[in-house]
Amino acid sequence: MSKSLKLYGVLGVASAALMVGAHNFADRFVAPMPDNARVLSPESASPDMMFIAAARAEAAADAKRLGVGREALPEEIAAWDVDVSPDGTGLPEGSGSVMDGEELFVDYCALCHGDFAEGVGNWPSLAGGDGTLANEDPVKTVGSYWPYLSTAWDYVHRSMPFGAAQTLSADETYAIVAYILYSNYLVEDDFVLSKDNFLEVEMPNADGFIVDDRPETEYGRFSEDACMENCKDSVEITMHASVLDVTPDEEGAEEAAEAMEEANADTAADEKIEEMAEAAEPAAESEAAAEPEAGEPAETAALNMALVEEGESVFRKCKACHQVGEGASNRVGPQLNGIVGHPMGAVDGFRYSKTLESMGEEGMVWSEENLAAFLEDPRGYVKGTKMSFNGLRKDEDIDAVIEYLKSFSQ
Repeated sequence: MSKSLKLYGVLGVASAALMVGAHNFADRFVAPMPDNARVLSPESASPDMMFIAAARAEAAADAKRLGVGREALPEEIAAWDVDVSPDGTGLPEGSGSVMDGEELFVDYCALCHGDFAEGVGNWPSLAGGDGTLANEDPVKTVGSYWPYLSTAWDYVHRSMPFGAAQTLSADETYAIVAYILYSNYLVEDDFVLSKDNFLEVEMPNADGFIVDDRPETEYGRFSEDACMENCKDSVEITMHASVLDVTPDEEGAEEAAEAMEEANADTAADEKIEEMAEAAEPAAESEAAAEPEAGEPAETAALNMALVEEGESVFRKCKACHQVGEGASNRVGPQLNGIVGHPMGAVDGFRYSKTLESMGEEGMVWSEENLAAFLEDPRGYVKGTKMSFNGLRKDEDIDAVIEYLKSFSQ
């Protein structure tokens, strides 16, 4: 027998052995397709499940042809079907208030998005941007750009918080979204968002989009033969990128987390406060020096250093927007050195709301009384203020912050 015949004989035996082994493996380990297997038709699925239905139909056909796999169970599909459509399809039962949302936002979202949804570093802003969409550098936020509230709810519920996606309950998600709406001046502070009133919320840019007609107007051009040479008489650089910010990677998130932890850590008063405490200790022990005389400038009045230290701790809620102390500068909000007794709306280089500017022009100043009223209810005290902070709820916190700000009077 020739070597070729021997070789073919060996290959034939090996092939037969392989086919027998595959048949035995399939018979033992591969489940057959149930006789009552069915494919969910696109007509019976929700609009946002159409692509899943099509994939299931194709997979079921392949499984039946190959004799492997099984149809997905309803509970298995439900575990993945968590998206929400603009018409409210997919919204679960539940509710959440602005006030509850504020606390949850600070716990889960403020690290990257700021206490007031203003954004931290390159992390995106969720509030603001009113009237900027026509600008060269528009600010696209939930309030200024997003046409559907369902987009915000769906994204928060499925993808947030960063690194712990889908850990928020439905009630927590409703509350966080309610706070985002409040930060964009779309609802009041007593608003409670739920499945029942979800579609009643009016998004400012709901009519800012057009129907995508590119299949009719543009796609036809893409099917033409592409030009491969001498397509243009000359090639010139017409502009350069001016905005290079991008969403930070995980390394940036770690740095932001470390910075936030450092800012939130309980620390002793800085050297400035310690020096002031030593200088003011004799006067602080005197009952007469505990309160300044009427009309006495704040910078000459003896400070309650225990209250100053408490105020430093409370002021951490303000640091996302305001700076105070040596080297302080305007940020989202104005720097606050010397603010006690200072005319309203008059910090150099900061652009205030028209209301606050008018109050300053009328001669109003940031007296302790006025500061206390503003810190308790910023939006109620100054209509149209840009400050999105909801206010301090405790009188003792308000007194402490004012005392702390007095320690930086110029």
